[in-house]
Amino acid sequence: MTVARVLVVGLDPTKIEGWDPEPVQAAMARGRARFDDHGIEADYCLLALEENPEAVISEALTRGEYACVVIGGGIRKHEPLLEFFEKVVNLVRRLAPDAAIAFNSTPDDPADAALRWLRPGA
Repeated sequence: MTVARVLVVGLDPTKIEGWDPEPVQAAMARGRARFDDHGIEADYCLLALEENPEAVISEALTRGEYACVVIGGGIRKHEPLLEFFEKVVNLVRRLAPDAAIAFNSTPDDPADAALRWLRPGA
């Protein structure tokens, strides 16, 4: 059986000025554990917006084959990042055309987002 592999793309909570990263990091740890519970390999691509995030995403997407790419709510929900969100979606479409694209709501639930798109044995 092939193990599904997922890439989670999100903002690095340690690089957001004025935020306490600890609650987000704890939620991310719970989210990672949920991938393990489902036997899904998950790579995380955490971004700092001022550090060439498109290149970081491109490198992550070409590192391996992904059954699904989950784009985090921090990128998707924050109105000033709309153009960047569009760039992320189009990078995924171009560099991982066979991967499903999913969206999570919180750092706790990327596995749930991926599971909506992964077939059994994917």
